[in-house]
Amino acid sequence: MLETERLVLAAPSLTDVEDNYAMSSDPDVAQSIGAKPATRESAWTMLLRNIGHWSVFGYGIFTVREKENGRFVGQVGLAHFSRGLGELFDPFPEAAWVLATSSHGKGFATEAGIATHDWMMRQHRPTRTVCLIHPDNAGSVRIATKLGYTSFGHTEYRDASPIMFERL
Repeated sequence: MLETERLVLAAPSLTDVEDNYAMSSDPDVAQSIGAKPATRESAWTMLLRNIGHWSVFGYGIFTVREKENGRFVGQVGLAHFSRGLGELFDPFPEAAWVLATSSHGKGFATEAGIATHDWMMRQHRPTRTVCLIHPDNAGSVRIATKLGYTSFGHTEYRDASPIMFERL
């Protein structure tokens, strides 16, 4: 578990299923990451994937909640999604963040992102991390920049041309 000034970050658990489903089925959230709104089944599968990352890699996506009231904020962390984007992307831990609409614009993604990257550097010392951002998601591009990422090109993924970023 990690704590920041306003947030608590914990490994995901089955008790997160309803919060994850509410967030991932929100059309605005789905659009921001270039996806379709999740079904209950796909939200369940994503949660199990996130839980599994911790068992296999010793790190993964954290469930983020507000420290003050326990309200669900979203998911932030680093994982391996095996997207099939090649040797410059797939072998490296991929940063990811997705927040419930009610948590947008409050600086939570940056705050949680800094905490997860600091933890990752202390615990696992990756030489490089990457992230993939839908070209219409200007907010996530700003967050990536604040986290020290720079663009290194575009790729084709999910019928879009997302931007690939790296942090060395």
